[in-house]
Amino acid sequence: MGDLLHILVISDGKAGHENQSLGLAEAMARRHPAEIHTLRLDMRRWMYPRLKAAIARVGHFPCPDFVLATGHATHPAALLVARKYGARSICLMKPSLPMSWFDLCICPEHDFIGKPVPRNVITSKGALNRVRPTEGGRSGKIFLIGGPSKTHGYDEAALIARIRGIAADGEWQVADSRRTPETFLPALKKELPGLTVFSHQETQPGWLAGKLASADTVWVSEDSVSMIYEALTGGARVGILEMPRLRPDARVIRGLEALKAEGYLDAHDSPRPLAEADRCAATLAGLGFHVG
Repeated sequence: MGDLLHILVISDGKAGHENQSLGLAEAMARRHPAEIHTLRLDMRRWMYPRLKAAIARVGHFPCPDFVLATGHATHPAALLVARKYGARSICLMKPSLPMSWFDLCICPEHDFIGKPVPRNVITSKGALNRVRPTEGGRSGKIFLIGGPSKTHGYDEAALIARIRGIAADGEWQVADSRRTPETFLPALKKELPGLTVFSHQETQPGWLAGKLASADTVWVSEDSVSMIYEALTGGARVGILEMPRLRPDARVIRGLEALKAEGYLDAHDSPRPLAEADRCAATLAGLGFHVG
């Protein structure tokens, strides 16, 4: 490898997946000079023409040293590109393909509760992300609301009642997400007209990351696992808004319970920030995954 690291992110176009890969890539670049390039797959095509087009487009980028991929649809392209150019392949989140096919996998630790961790796996507390805490003072109190999911149901009345009990303490902002039922924001405005409300349909990309980087306190609905980890990474004090659990034994719920037991999810205590992207980048360097 040369002095400048070239990192290629293979993306399926999903913001959550792409942000995980970019979070690691940017952390790697903070440790060593690097250029980060993103190749977004054309998900409208069938797999074979999609892979053929991806391989052709890679030729427009510098030869990659690392290929990063998040999301099952990105895995075949990442493996093919890495093999073609002799790059290291890194898969974020547990793949459906055999993990041994990748040089390294970075997976949430809740995927291996009670199971041995393979040699080529680094475990992380939740999914990696791009949030970085700002320096200096912190201010702002935010509620982040998700919605029904595979692991959680939805009880709007109970959720608003919980927010009412917390929001009596100072000024608060509320942000919803794409999974939030359309009835939530109108009902919340009717019950608590003093809150400042932000719809996900009206905010710009990066808005939430900016808020979380400097917020003092964040309460997140329990179903929104990615936002919980983003809030912790931002350095805020983080609390959980309970939602009905459909699958109490689900891996993500067991991961949240582990966070609670370790003292991460107490909005009334001192913050316990996470820096998992930087920690994983440091671990990569320690394993020899660096320029040399």
